[in-house]
Amino acid sequence: MAIRKNTKAAEAVSAEKDIKAAAAESEKKTTRKAAPKLSAEEAEAKKAEAAAKKKAEAEAKKAEAAAKKKAEAEAKKAEAAAKKKAEAEAKKAEAAAKKKAEAAAKKKAEAEAKKAEAAAKKKAEAEAKKAEAAAKKKAEAEAKKAEAAAKKKAEAEAKKAEKKPAARKTVRKKAEAAPKKEIAAAKAAGIPSEILPAEAEAVLEETIAKKADVVAEKIVEITHEAKQEVKAEIAEEAPAEEAPTEAAEAPVEAEAAEASTENAAEAPAEEASAEEAPEEAPAPMPEPRRSIAFIGSECYPFVKTGGLGDVMYALPRALVKQNCDVKVILPRYKCIPEAYQQKMVYRGAFNMDLCADGRSYYVGIMEYVMDGVVYDFIDNDEFFSWGNPYTNLVDDIAKYCYFDKAALAALNFMDWTPDVIHCHDWQAGLVPLYLRTMFQDTPVGRAKVMITVHNLKFQGIYSIEHIKYWSGLPAHLFNKDVMTQNWIDANMFKGGLTYANMITTVSPTYAGEIQTGEYGEGLDAHLRYHSGKLRGIINGIDYDLWDPSKDTMLSDGYDITNVLEKKRANKLKLQEELGLEQDENKFVIGLISRLTSQKGLDLVNAILPQLIDGNTQVVVLGAGDPYYEDSFRYYENAYKGSVCSNIMYNEARAHHIYAGADALLVPSRFEPCGLTQLIAMHYGTVPIVRETGGLKDTVEPYNEFEGWGNGFTFDRYDAGLLLNAINYAKTVYFTDRWHWDEMVQRDMAKDVSWEASAKQYRDLYLELTM
Repeated sequence: MAIRKNTKAAEAVSAEKDIKAAAAESEKKTTRKAAPKLSAEEAEAKKAEAAAKKKAEAEAKKAEAAAKKKAEAEAKKAEAAAKKKAEAEAKKAEAAAKKKAEAAAKKKAEAEAKKAEAAAKKKAEAEAKKAEAAAKKKAEAEAKKAEAAAKKKAEAEAKKAEKKPAARKTVRKKAEAAPKKEIAAAKAAGIPSEILPAEAEAVLEETIAKKADVVAEKIVEITHEAKQEVKAEIAEEAPAEEAPTEAAEAPVEAEAAEASTENAAEAPAEEASAEEAPEEAPAPMPEPRRSIAFIGSECYPFVKTGGLGDVMYALPRALVKQNCDVKVILPRYKCIPEAYQQKMVYRGAFNMDLCADGRSYYVGIMEYVMDGVVYDFIDNDEFFSWGNPYTNLVDDIAKYCYFDKAALAALNFMDWTPDVIHCHDWQAGLVPLYLRTMFQDTPVGRAKVMITVHNLKFQGIYSIEHIKYWSGLPAHLFNKDVMTQNWIDANMFKGGLTYANMITTVSPTYAGEIQTGEYGEGLDAHLRYHSGKLRGIINGIDYDLWDPSKDTMLSDGYDITNVLEKKRANKLKLQEELGLEQDENKFVIGLISRLTSQKGLDLVNAILPQLIDGNTQVVVLGAGDPYYEDSFRYYENAYKGSVCSNIMYNEARAHHIYAGADALLVPSRFEPCGLTQLIAMHYGTVPIVRETGGLKDTVEPYNEFEGWGNGFTFDRYDAGLLLNAINYAKTVYFTDRWHWDEMVQRDMAKDVSWEASAKQYRDLYLELTM
């Protein structure tokens, strides 16, 4: 029973479980069927929500883009309006400022002109009055003296006439007995010999007075014309009134007329001898006379790219004054100004063999004479028709091979044999070689030859084959002792140095430097071998071109007597011209140079920011390497009002800088001679230089203990030493102005003309030809 009950209970439990399981399964199925319907609704809702959201986002983006576009348009419109308004206001302000400045400048110029005119007029009037008063006083004194003498004589004659009835006859007899000198004096005063003694007094007084006035007026006229400052109207000399005359005896009239003529001739002779001053005899020219032919590639004012052009112009003119007959031979470049081209005279033409294969070329000769120097131009369009004298090395080699040979051939053609042929730089380097080979047995072959090294850096080096073909020179010249360099190249300059009778450089120090490895440019050993014929002569400057007292490019010219005052005026004008802060107490440093590494510009770049201290201004003038051009442009923008960079070369501005700067900077790595420091000294501008080449020869460092020297120097090529030299100069300028001004005057007193240099060159010519 118990087992059966347990079984039933278990079955009941199992049945209950089955019911529960069935109910759960049914519920599960019901849930499964309802779930898909709920997901569809939710999906629909979600889809609608997503669409609405997407639509809202699109509309929002669209509205945002529209708003942004509208805002940008309004901003641009506002910006344009503001810019336009600002530009209009700026133009208006600029126009007003310009108008105001022009008015002020015009007013100032007019005031200065009026002041100068009034001062000149006042001075001229004072001098004229003074001269007129002196002349009048002298004339009055002479007139009174003559009047007193004549009156005394007339009174004596009148008294004697009253005592004797035949008065007229007595007067004539006295006149006959009177010395010729007294009669001549009366006649010179305008007294007729026939007048009565009683009438003589009145006529004499009137005539003498008129003559005195005429003399005074003529003296004033001469004085005014000489000064060209005051014009005076001179009254024409009125004829003396003649007194009533009566017939007189012929012997008396003849004798009186003779005496009058004799005395009248004596008086002008005495005046002329008193006025004429003895002329000074010209200084004797040195003897003996020598004829010199200069051969080079450029010469001012025809064509100039550097210092060579200045030397080729100034040295021949100085040699003419040293009793030298000078001819300068140049290429006739197309870039020579037309004004000179039109004045050239045709001298002749011929054909000349040139190349190794016998190819010949036309050689024309055009001549121009200026300042006692004859300039002969070698004409050939095939070589010289390009715009610039120097183009590229390949073409330049051919060009100057032709020019060197044509120059010698032209001398033979013109039948002009110089005592010395003076060649300049590598462009004329083949002249000594041609002279001693192909022209040895011609008239020009008798000449001695000198070659001058202006800059050894440029030598005319190219392949042996190229130079051998274009020069047509014998093969034996292309060896290591004459022209060959580095075994495969030929050096035109080296060949010229070898065959020249004399080698010169443009400063004694540079003559020593080029014999060292540092400055010899590969020819130091060659030059040491030829050192026995090597000389150094410093260049000069042409005082006709560079003279502050006569410089037409300066508004305020000056000399050593007023340099301290006028330098300040020129400084203010330079500052105004360049847009620098106008202050005469600023220390202005000038830099006039080709912008290349040779000129030490890397040192200037390194220290320039340290120079700008509020008391210093820097002015740069020149062009060249783009790196340095851009550097100086940057400094001008960075230091407005203190630095001005003129990336160009302008002759007038160069003159203004020389006159307006306090110091000139020349920190060259090497400098054969240098002309800028010479010009600066002549203009009273103190040079700051590195001790190399001609800079060392011409600038003596300032010695504060002895108060001597004419500039500031540094030796090693170092930026720190350059900065020290500039700071030392500034210290002397600001704290010891008296000694600085002394140095300025010493610089101006220093003779940097070509005269001394020309004498040294003449001595060398004589040494070669004696």
